[in-house]
Amino acid sequence: MQPNRRRFIQAAACSFFTSFCLPAAHAADEAYPNKPIKFVVPYTAGGSNDVVGRVLAQKLSADWGVPIIVENRAGAGGNLGAAQVARSAADGYTFLITPNNLLTMNPYVYQKIGVGYDPIKDFQPVSLVATGPILLAVNAELPVNSVQELIAYAKANPGKLSYASAGVGTPHHLSAELFKSMTGVDIVHVPYKGAVPAVSDLAAGRVQVMFGIPNSLMPFVKTGQLKALAVSSVALSAQLPDLPTVDSAGVPGFDSSLWIGLTAPAGTPAAVIAKVNTAIREAMHDPEVKTSLEAQGLMPASSTPQEFAALIKHDADRWSKLVHDRQLSAD
Repeated sequence: MQPNRRRFIQAAACSFFTSFCLPAAHAADEAYPNKPIKFVVPYTAGGSNDVVGRVLAQKLSADWGVPIIVENRAGAGGNLGAAQVARSAADGYTFLITPNNLLTMNPYVYQKIGVGYDPIKDFQPVSLVATGPILLAVNAELPVNSVQELIAYAKANPGKLSYASAGVGTPHHLSAELFKSMTGVDIVHVPYKGAVPAVSDLAAGRVQVMFGIPNSLMPFVKTGQLKALAVSSVALSAQLPDLPTVDSAGVPGFDSSLWIGLTAPAGTPAAVIAKVNTAIREAMHDPEVKTSLEAQGLMPASSTPQEFAALIKHDADRWSKLVHDRQLSAD
């Protein structure tokens, strides 16, 4: 893990666990908010991003006494919803539930056809909201029980193993390509239209390897159809404390964490951003919010807008390099 990313994660943790770590923001206009707010979730209902959006909307709506409407705007890998928010009025009444792939992966994987927004210029970061690991799992019939054994087996059988992803350009896909890049293994990519069919085929043995969301994979680990080898984050997972990290299990420097944040259209008033940021920080201490996020395999988090912007820039730089070096494209 590069030093500046490590410093960000430490700072984000500080922002969550101690309120005085986040500098006091200028008070927002007392009249805000005075009408319904919209949270755009760029995916269909029911997934982790949708749950995060609804949990946060419910909490902030209760605190502020105004409706917060969650609108699911799915399509093009999340790009349609993001483009909608980028074009929205910068008045503090439209926000985007923002998973890391929208601003740090999609713009580079969809470079030829475009995503309809500029990941840096069109959005104002508000705060990080949640983080989580990605789980490396294999079909139970594969004769490996560790990351090192998987690497050795793949090198002894180049091109014979395949890995599933929820689609080209998703964190599942880029995590596996990062793994291939750092280990030199040859494992064939099989993209699916979503995590459900990918995990189903992994459990059935039609593909052998997957980096995926723990909540999708762990039920099959518990039934013995899959084996969990490691988590992709640089730190151990609180939800899966018995699993090593890929980094510690033989691939030093490997880090492919998930994160979800909140962004607004560029130009949204600073006072509004400050008020929403403060509200998110306070919401992350709420036991019901914490329980709801943990049920999705996520941990509550918060950050300053500046820290969140730095994370977006850092991750965009490293994922765009991987996409370029490995010639990955969804076009």
